[in-house]
Amino acid sequence: PVFVLVFCIFKKSDYLDLIKKITELKFKYFGHDKVVFHENDIRRKRCDFKNFTQRLQQDFMNDYWNIVSCANFTVIASIIDKLQHKERYAAPENPYSLSMRFCLERFGYFLKDQNVDKNNVTYIVVEQRGKNEDNDLELEFRRICQNNNFKFRLKMANKQTNCAGLQLADLIARPIGLNNIKPNQSNRGFDIIKHKLRKSNGVYENYGLKVFS
Repeated sequence: PVFVLVFCIFKKSDYLDLIKKITELKFKYFGHDKVVFHENDIRRKRCDFKNFTQRLQQDFMNDYWNIVSCANFTVIASIIDKLQHKERYAAPENPYSLSMRFCLERFGYFLKDQNVDKNNVTYIVVEQRGKNEDNDLELEFRRICQNNNFKFRLKMANKQTNCAGLQLADLIARPIGLNNIKPNQSNRGFDIIKHKLRKSNGVYENYGLKVFS
């Protein structure tokens, strides 16, 4: 019922450290580093995870969340209630485009707070979804960035690209969405992620997490 878009923001040095730890985790459980972490595959025990026992899956997720907890990065996320959005507006916007706008706005504020040089090029890597969808996203991205002071560049990666950042974003999107749907339900993932959300005076609502319907 909700659409979640996640930005995981890294300094390059911290991102290299994440790649190292994720690679070590892959070697530990699979013996190679070609496996791609997809949340659906892990949860439903498909592809490389099809032979996972309940205990092995639990051990793997414990190790994974320990890596996330220790990693140095910032999260900016957007949640769109798709049903309420359709009911509320006569011409509802595409949830992905709308979320991209919310996240890019907050990303710009984040870079400003960090005193990042506006002449630096900042790359935003997104997962490909299909030719038409990707073309629409690129047009929307350019439109959003027209009045932006920072030099954002969009890079699209195939779903099977072994990109640690995309895999991280995929795995933390579900806990963020579940916390919105069932805030009183136990949610270890969100308990860790909420400490990574961009904040102002300790508050992440509307700063690191935008909820819209």
